[in-house]
Amino acid sequence: MNIALAQLNYHIGNFEHNTNKIIEHIELAKAKGADLVVFAELAICGYPPRDFLEFEEFIDLCEKAAQQIATHCKDIACIVGLPVKNEVLAGKDLYNAAYFIADGQVKNVIKKALLPNYDVFDEYRYFEPAREFACVDFKGVKIAVTICEDLWNINNNPLYISSPMDELAKEQPELMINIAASPFSYLHDDERVSVLSNNAKQYNLPLLYVNQVGAQTEIVFDGGSLAFDAKGNLIDEMPYFKEDLRIYEFEDNSIKGYAPIQHQTVPDVEQIYEALVLGIKDYFTKSGFSKAVLGLSGGIDSAIVCALACRALGAENVMAVLMPSKYSSDHSIQDALDLVNNMGCKHEIIPIKEAADAFDSMMAPAFKDLPFNLTEENIQARCRGIIVMAMSNKFGYILLNTSNKSECAVGYGTLYGDMCGAIGVIGDVYKNQVYQLAHYINKDGIVIPENSIVKPPSAELRPGQKDSDSLPDYDILDSILYQYIELKQSSSAIIAQGFDEALVRRIIKLVNNAEFKRYQTPPILRVSPKAFGMGRRMPIVGKYLS
Repeated sequence: MNIALAQLNYHIGNFEHNTNKIIEHIELAKAKGADLVVFAELAICGYPPRDFLEFEEFIDLCEKAAQQIATHCKDIACIVGLPVKNEVLAGKDLYNAAYFIADGQVKNVIKKALLPNYDVFDEYRYFEPAREFACVDFKGVKIAVTICEDLWNINNNPLYISSPMDELAKEQPELMINIAASPFSYLHDDERVSVLSNNAKQYNLPLLYVNQVGAQTEIVFDGGSLAFDAKGNLIDEMPYFKEDLRIYEFEDNSIKGYAPIQHQTVPDVEQIYEALVLGIKDYFTKSGFSKAVLGLSGGIDSAIVCALACRALGAENVMAVLMPSKYSSDHSIQDALDLVNNMGCKHEIIPIKEAADAFDSMMAPAFKDLPFNLTEENIQARCRGIIVMAMSNKFGYILLNTSNKSECAVGYGTLYGDMCGAIGVIGDVYKNQVYQLAHYINKDGIVIPENSIVKPPSAELRPGQKDSDSLPDYDILDSILYQYIELKQSSSAIIAQGFDEALVRRIIKLVNNAEFKRYQTPPILRVSPKAFGMGRRMPIVGKYLS
């Protein structure tokens, strides 16, 4: 039996697009001699559909699409994910399910049992867990089909009290197939390979695993579909960050023609780069937009975002707006122009001095003789926000936010100023990782100007301003932030590692006090195990650790 894994990029709620793509790959797999083609979790509607699942029509359209797909399953079978109705009154109204379709008909309905409810996942909000399990029989082969999390209850601290494979194993299957929507983080591919390998080894069965690829707002899916032998050896790994279809010959309880290989170890910075490019590209194409605008300061953050946008959208579709203040240095303007020349994108120079002076004059009667402070700095940042939003409104550009994770964490940014935008490109990338990205982008030649990399970071909103006036060295700051955000360590635990107590408490208080700002910022492309946004839910007025 020949089994095709279809690693595809879906679009949430775009039934015509998803259905046509699935049918196209059914026909392609058939032409390549496949007997069975396997698609990802919730492929028909896209993942995660979130509250679209509360619309009855949405579920009906999923079923209608599945029936259309079934008409193409002649001389070939398919496994495809979709939500299905729970006909029992008690419990949630839906199952996260998959159809096994053959001879033009739905032969089996596989229901997901383990419903993740952590980080970016919220499946138990919508779905009822499966409690009955049965293998799929096809061409004389008994297949244990599971859905994503159903294979993840295998570590030393299981989240669930039972495992679907324990039940399916009682039927003595010959092959495992897992369909998934497994989001990217720069650590997740290694974990994924380990978990799946352990499943193949534990149940002594070969395993075929298909993941989707593409970005859905802030969540990026990296593909990397996998094949394992019955000993848990990785025997094939499909590409990351792009679509693919690959066929495997299964005979005599094994996948033929493959020997054990090593998992492709890719540096974190390269994975982050590819994920951000894909995230930008899909945010625009799936939203129906093509042109981006951003404020370009001459600093490293905006330079990185500009370079990523040019790669994702084409330089001709990127507008960089230089907005020097009266405190901007000549070299910052030149650094920004050097990047524009290196990338070939469009640009405008719109100084903000006149606007900022007008606000100062307008506010003078109310401010009386109070000295210059953060207020006037924020006015300048908000002038810039007005300008880039005006460019967005006038020309149909979509604004890219350029704040990094270190800044987002401690609130080092101005609401309605430099924190505005439609999508946060590097809001899950710490400042030190931003520097790594700059060197990665420059690996084949200078793209990011050297001066943007080596000069001290500055918002240039007052004379001689530097980030270090307000923040500790980024090496120290990022280390503390990583312990607190990704590793969820308390202040006392971080202090015990040797960090200065006063500094730790100050930074954690800054993080907690900035929660209200992060609630008002754009969605942030997720590349880490713990990103700001839907995967990190903290109270705004909480007292703990503050």
